[in-house]
Amino acid sequence: MSGKRRQLRGYDLKQIAGFAELIGVDEAGRGALAGPVVAGAVVVTPAFLDSRWADENARRINDSKQLTASERDALWLDFEALMAEGKIHATYGVADVAEIEQFNILGATKLAMRRALERIHPAHAFAPPPKEPDLFSSPDEVAAYQPMVSARILVDGLPLKHFPYPHTGVVGGDGRSLCIAMASVIAKVTRDRMLTALDGTFPGYGFAQHKGYGTEEHREAVLRQGRCPEHREMFLRKLLAARVDPGQVDLFAE
Repeated sequence: MSGKRRQLRGYDLKQIAGFAELIGVDEAGRGALAGPVVAGAVVVTPAFLDSRWADENARRINDSKQLTASERDALWLDFEALMAEGKIHATYGVADVAEIEQFNILGATKLAMRRALERIHPAHAFAPPPKEPDLFSSPDEVAAYQPMVSARILVDGLPLKHFPYPHTGVVGGDGRSLCIAMASVIAKVTRDRMLTALDGTFPGYGFAQHKGYGTEEHREAVLRQGRCPEHREMFLRKLLAARVDPGQVDLFAE
């Protein structure tokens, strides 16, 4: 077994000990200038982690940003087949641009993650939060509480405050945990397809190419055309303030 396969599967096998299932959660689009933030959630079992597929394919799965589009699409097809066979469960949640503006990007990311977890099938018994306001701020609290539930949740990054699901934050989780890495692929592919669809609705920005991220091409298009409704206004303030023509107005302004 290669180092990467051993690392990803080994980590998850340790984390799932004592639980029926392990749920990996990750997001895509947090740093983009346009489009929603999307969270992926993938449920795995000990049997899946010990399966031939996991053994042979873990090396293909890493942080989705490090994979090519064709590699992610191929994994997506594999995930669909695994779901059809009942070996994993994968889903996603979305927070749109209006929610990003309302709750800020961190709040919207947590909203998308919550929605992804809410779409997990009802067999997962998540107990109500035991306290407020800062839930599960330490690994010891998570370990003490999670025997009350059937599934353990791993979220990429630091633990989330004010989050209604008990979870463990895993910094660099998309490179350490197989189920988080799988969730990163779900989130990335879902969001990329959404941004590709937006390219036809709002032409001229290049959404199909840069997927809403702040590339030079994208920034130049915004300066040329103004923002569209799918742009995050708070993310563009500095860029728009630097326009050469101060009289230029947003193309879609009301």
